[in-house]
This record gives sequence, C-alpha cells and structure tokens, in this order.
Amino acid sequence: MRAQIKLGRIAGISIGLHFSWLIIAVLITLSLADHFRTTMPAWNSALVWSVAVVTSILFFVTLLMHELAHSLVAQAKGLRVRAITLFALGGVSQIEKESPDAKTEFLIAIVGPLCSLAIGAICLLVARGLGWTVGAEAQTPAVAVLVWLGYINFVLAVFNMIPGYPLDGGRVLRAAIWWGNRNAVRATQLAARVGQGIAFLFILFGLFRFFVGANFGGLWLAFIGWFLLEASRSSYAQVEIMDELRDRKVSDIMDRDCQVVGPHLSLQDFVNEYLLRSGRRCFVVVQDNRLVGLITPNEVRQVDREQWQQTSIQSVMVPAAKLRTVAPDTPATKALEIMSSQDINQMPVISDGRLEGIFSRGNIVNFLRNRAEVMKR
Repeated sequence: MRAQIKLGRIAGISIGLHFSWLIIAVLITLSLADHFRTTMPAWNSALVWSVAVVTSILFFVTLLMHELAHSLVAQAKGLRVRAITLFALGGVSQIEKESPDAKTEFLIAIVGPLCSLAIGAICLLVARGLGWTVGAEAQTPAVAVLVWLGYINFVLAVFNMIPGYPLDGGRVLRAAIWWGNRNAVRATQLAARVGQGIAFLFILFGLFRFFVGANFGGLWLAFIGWFLLEASRSSYAQVEIMDELRDRKVSDIMDRDCQVVGPHLSLQDFVNEYLLRSGRRCFVVVQDNRLVGLITPNEVRQVDREQWQQTSIQSVMVPAAKLRTVAPDTPATKALEIMSSQDINQMPVISDGRLEGIFSRGNIVNFLRNRAEVMKR
C-alpha cells in the first residue's frame, strides 16, 4: 500500500498517510464530538471540537508508535524497513524481506499490540492520577483525551490480535505454526485460511447487522471483513511468489530478446515505429554496442506531444549511470527485493560489460503464469 501524503522520516523510515486514513480520522473526530456534546453539556462547541480533534491527532501518534515498534524490532533483526503507511484500518510497515525464522516473525508481530497495550495502560494510569475513576466520565479536557486514548489503544491492541493473517495476531499464529512444522509457506497458507475464515465471519455478521437496523455500523464491519479477506489473499500470494522464485536466478526468468533503439531517434519515430507496434514498455538504448540508457513510456509522457519530433531519445532516457543493474546469476528473489526497495519495474542484466537481457516484473508474472499452466497438466 503506497502513501499519498509524505510526512517525513524517522530512524531512516519513510512515514506516510494513505488517503483512506482520513476516513477513520474523521469518524473518530465526529464520534468523540457527538459523545462529548452529550456527556459534557457544560462544554461549549469550540471546546468539544478541540478535544475531539486533539484526541484524533494523538491517536495518529500512538498508531505510528505501534507501527514503529514493528519496524524497529525488524531493523534490530537485520531486516530493512522502507516505509510505514497509515491507512483506514491501522498501518503497515513495508519490510523488504520475509522474517528468516519463526522467532523473528513472532517478535516483530507481537511487539505492536504490546506497544498499544502499554500506551493504553499509561494513559489510563495518568488519568487516574488526575482524579478519574474507572467507569466515570472524564470531567476535564486533559483527562478526557487521556481516557479515550487509553480506550482506543486497548481496542487497537485487541483488534490486531485477532488471529486473521496478516493482522498481528495472524502473524503470531503463523509464527507458532511455522515453529511447529518448520515450513514457512505451509504456515502462511494455514494462517491465511484462518484469516479468510474470520474475514467471512466479519462480512456475514456486518451484513446481518445492517439488515436488522445497525445501518452504518453493520457496513463498517463488512468493510473490515472485506479488507481482511483481500489483505490475507494478497499477503499469501506474495509469500507464494517468493517461494516459487527461491531457487531461480535472474537468467532463468529474464527477457533475452531485448528491443534495442538508438539514442538519436526522435520520440515521434520511437513512438510510431517501436512503442505502438511492439507492445513493449521497456527499450534498451545502445550506441556502438554499449548500453547508454533505458527508455519507457514514462519518459515519453514527460514531453509535450508537440515536441516529440524535435526531441531525441538521448535527451529524455534514463542514462546508464543511473540504472540499477544485476548479473545473470543474481537470485531472482534478490532482484525482486531490489526492484521493490527502489520502486523500479525493470533492470538491465549485465555480464562482463555486455547487455544480456532485461529482468522485469512482467517477466516474473509471465514466468509464474506459465509455471501454473504447466503444473495443471
């Protein structure tokens, strides 16, 4: 999941927001404002909204702390974390590699809910120190913020411990199965099935509540179930892909039939003679039998169509010096990790200074599709 709003970096990790997170922020703010209006009639409108907004902002901070806990433990275990994205149902840490063993998987998974529990407990203990008693309504804005932050973080911890992969509880379940059967792929498959079962229960219960009068609350439960179902399927598919590629090298999958173009060709001729006719999306730019760059439709789109005839490939291509390349004997999983970490779709394959082929996400898709067709026979 990619972030649409970049917020900065913490400990080398890019922090961002998905637009869907704004949905939950608005819902929390509206719900709290409505609650405070009902329970605190002495509070004026400005105070009600201020407390609701501050609580929502601090919830964002505690949610970020939950994800940072995952990420920092992963980094301590030698796994690089590229980014954290907060979205409607929480957050996701983009860890570039799978955990190497069940113990690491367990530690990375469990630390998030433990962090949320600790935050919730601290908030409620401080609120008690300020005079609040359990079960009573908070009488001051500061105590109200602390109490609701405590409650929300407890709910966050409990929700994440539902054994539905890829929630934290599902990853804990996966780690336990992995520890027992010593098979990461099989453990992921079983945890994903449990996650899908729980997701279906959420959907069915949500739809039931909607039809008996729960309205939005029922649809929200169904939406959570749908999200868990899709997340479980995609997470397991990713593990399956890495398992299929585990014993493969780049040379087994790469495209050896590279489409070569010259650097002085105009963009107009390139589009008409190559891009539209071949159906390819990546072209190698070669001069004097030497790789000088790479051009894709993305580079063409940066130039106004009226300028295509006067613009050469050389002026817009990605030069060889900026390209990330791999060798033919590079493990396919390593090459895929490089593409994911650097957000690129293809890499030239170079051996002894010569271009051997192109390794791309499309090659991986075709390889997996062809393998699946062969295995069915």
